[in-house]
Amino acid sequence: MAIKRLDVQSLNIPFKQAFVHASAVRAMTEAVLVTVTNGDGIAGIGEGCPRRYVTGETIDSIRDFIETHCEQCMTFRSVQDVKQWVAEHVSIIDQNPAAWCAVENACLDLFGKEAGLPIETLLGLPSLNGRFQYSAVLGTDNLQSFEKQLQRYRSVGFTDFKVKVTGRLQDDIDKLGRLHSFKDSKLRVRLDANNLWGDAERAWSYLKQLPGRITAIEEPLKVGDYDGCRWLAREMKVPIILDESFLRVDQFALIQSDPPSTWIINIRVSKMGGILRALAVAKRAKEIGIPVIIGAQVGETSILTRAALTIANSYRGIVIAQEGAFGTLLLERDICDPPLMFGAAGRLDTTALSGAGLGLIRL
Repeated sequence: MAIKRLDVQSLNIPFKQAFVHASAVRAMTEAVLVTVTNGDGIAGIGEGCPRRYVTGETIDSIRDFIETHCEQCMTFRSVQDVKQWVAEHVSIIDQNPAAWCAVENACLDLFGKEAGLPIETLLGLPSLNGRFQYSAVLGTDNLQSFEKQLQRYRSVGFTDFKVKVTGRLQDDIDKLGRLHSFKDSKLRVRLDANNLWGDAERAWSYLKQLPGRITAIEEPLKVGDYDGCRWLAREMKVPIILDESFLRVDQFALIQSDPPSTWIINIRVSKMGGILRALAVAKRAKEIGIPVIIGAQVGETSILTRAALTIANSYRGIVIAQEGAFGTLLLERDICDPPLMFGAAGRLDTTALSGAGLGLIRL
């Protein structure tokens, strides 16, 4: 059925607590909601999170993208139409991944609802099932705030942690010391530096002073410094997680000759340019033996949480961690009811997600 309307609005939802890391301080969402509606009034919803320091996008650039391509998008009638547009507009989506993500998600949600099928069935993927395990994320707040967050996470059973490092050595030593003081053999800790250091030797000199066992380091150097990251991975004997430095499937050409243990790819659906392109990255990662993290932009609503589950469910064998699904633990409100979010010990049960499309109910 024809798409009769395509609407876009910015989402400005306050956080319950500001989130701080080396690249930004966030106190509310920075996202857009796209809604596509057919002639029967059935609506599909999609979300995109522009990040200037990741993809160069802004709320305004997303609006410009949608204004430019709205008429073309409203001609879509099927998943095949969406796939064809993706294949024919690679460079455009490369420049506007979050914008396209919002449009694509909305269309796939609509087509699923029209067909009465979950999005996985619509795409020929394994049915969504079971539980998914999420990581705790600790920002660069002061030590007192860090300890409160850490105690809350530990009190409900979290053992997998992503810790933002600050570049303030004693602060980072203190925080990681608190975390490793639990002496839990199940504890897994990875670091996220958000492109903090300008060269690999400075990063190595800093990181080797931090206490405890670290399982991986995310984006320690400037975006795209693959050589520096290779050197650091060898010296630290831990993999480097590529986030801002990996946005497209063609970037595998830059890393596929390395030992697979060198790298982990953080797949965030919004920065990748939607579910279809994120699936392509996961597929290629599996082929060459590189593990992935299914990530999230800070402040995502239930829509992108649900989209990410499609990737995680299809590639469980190479997923070493999942991020996001904070829902109203972070947001003052979500746009779906009930919000899709993890529970005790960071687990999310998908039993109730059996509806058509994304299976979400918009408020």
